[in-house]
Amino acid sequence: MGAITRGFANKILGNGEIDATGLTGSIPASNVDNTSVTNITSLPSSLEVIESTASDPSPAATGTVWYNSTTATVKYQSVTTTAAWAAGGNLATAVRYQGGTGTQTSAASFGGITTVTTGATEEYNGTSWTGGGTMATARYFVAGAGTQTSALAFGGATPYKTSTEEYDGSSWTSGGSLATAKAGLGGAGTQTSAAGFGGTTASTVNTTATEEYDGTSWTSGGTMGTARQQLAGAGTQTSALGFGGFIFGSPPTAVANTEEYDGTSWTSGGNLATARNALGGAGTQTSALAFGGNLSPGNSAATEAYNGTSWTADTAMSTARLGLAGASAGPSSSTAAFGGYITANSAATEEFSGAGSPVTRTFTVS
Repeated sequence: MGAITRGFANKILGNGEIDATGLTGSIPASNVDNTSVTNITSLPSSLEVIESTASDPSPAATGTVWYNSTTATVKYQSVTTTAAWAAGGNLATAVRYQGGTGTQTSAASFGGITTVTTGATEEYNGTSWTGGGTMATARYFVAGAGTQTSALAFGGATPYKTSTEEYDGSSWTSGGSLATAKAGLGGAGTQTSAAGFGGTTASTVNTTATEEYDGTSWTSGGTMGTARQQLAGAGTQTSALGFGGFIFGSPPTAVANTEEYDGTSWTSGGNLATARNALGGAGTQTSALAFGGNLSPGNSAATEAYNGTSWTADTAMSTARLGLAGASAGPSSSTAAFGGYITANSAATEEFSGAGSPVTRTFTVS
């Protein structure tokens, strides 16, 4: 398309005519091409439009509406008025006792028991799960840390594992081995700065040991006050939280103990209101969430929030289950719980939104 000549009015004559003599110029074709609007970057507020995007914007301002061309859905950003769990996309394969990490919109589930012990990975985008890389070592009661594209899996059963694997969002590679083979331990931190604590080193021997990972090797850390397995973890290597768990005995006992780690030593925190093991956890040392688990006997749907001092009851999950995993790297106000065991393995995902937290919703047609 060629240039279009334009005239500029610099004078209106007494008879109403416009005098534009000598004031001509050219408009670049790219500005007047009627077949494309790609050069438009903003529109007046009086015009109402919906942006088309291949992925959900993050962050999105409250009230924003957009069309996700990948999922062919219209979505909007709002905030929750009360804390709530909502159904998310199901895992492709029902699984229990797997590891989990990431955030509500970018989570990873790995290992566990399906009909057999597995090393399979699934990745969540906030809507649906897809297959990822397979771990070299199949295992359950495995601990996790990090993000979906920079995850860490360590320990597990059976037999008890020392092996560590690192995930880049596509494939797993070997990392440094734990000093002691164990399963059912808690995990916190990142791929290059993680903590693994508690767990069991034999069928009836729980441990108080902590090991710290620097991205290459594990070294000994502080000792927990209570030896236990199947506990949940949250936070970072130098500001971790361990809560719940299971102590062998006659009868075996689920515990409510919470402990806080500063990178050197563990100190007691406030107890959970509901003692349980094989539960999910997310958040930080001063803002954590505990959900689901085993009451020994029976499953739990209870959710509790921690403020750095004490736990308070929050909105319960829709489905009581044990052996589930959580998007542990996400904030306590916005996490996901997936898999687990009800009366059989579960593929269900539930998404938690705390009161006042941003949440992406999808328009549906009824």
